[in-house]
Amino acid sequence: MPPDYYDLRTRRATAQRRPQHALDEAATRALIERSQIGHIATMWDGQPFINPTTFWYDAERHAIFFHSNIVGRVRANAGQNEHVCFETSAFGKLLPSNVALEFSLQYESVVAFGDVQVVEDFAEKRQALYALIAKYFPAMAAGREFRPITDEELKRTSVYQIVIESWSGKRNWSERADQSPDWPALAEEWFR
Repeated sequence: MPPDYYDLRTRRATAQRRPQHALDEAATRALIERSQIGHIATMWDGQPFINPTTFWYDAERHAIFFHSNIVGRVRANAGQNEHVCFETSAFGKLLPSNVALEFSLQYESVVAFGDVQVVEDFAEKRQALYALIAKYFPAMAAGREFRPITDEELKRTSVYQIVIESWSGKRNWSERADQSPDWPALAEEWFR
């Protein structure tokens, strides 16, 4: 590999081993908007941590919002080091091959880098939490199906905003993994 290939300090979200799988901006945005679960990677004294979470992507701010308890690992790590990584992905079928290193699966993913901020303003926290609820439960409304968020609840909840510095999307949705003509072909039943 050329030395600059993995220079992630300057090309964190754009370094691609297989550029033909890169998603454009619109496809990356569409994937993050429809994804259900994201993973937030944080650091504490050189120890990485990763947490799965529900999230909401705010296209106007180009930011990701999520929440957690007021006290805990995510809150402590965010206070120690604001640099984070976010990932979300979707998967399809497994892709067998007659070459061990070509086994694969259909996938698409987004990786984003940025700084996490704890949202302190109650109006902004409330807006982010309602947007998060609307993403996952679009038919439900505050004051109709559930009690509106109270100030006491906001005091017990941490809401975070990841301001996205850079991101990239990838998609490999091939119907088959690469096969070798030097080895007997797999039976069709493996491709269903």
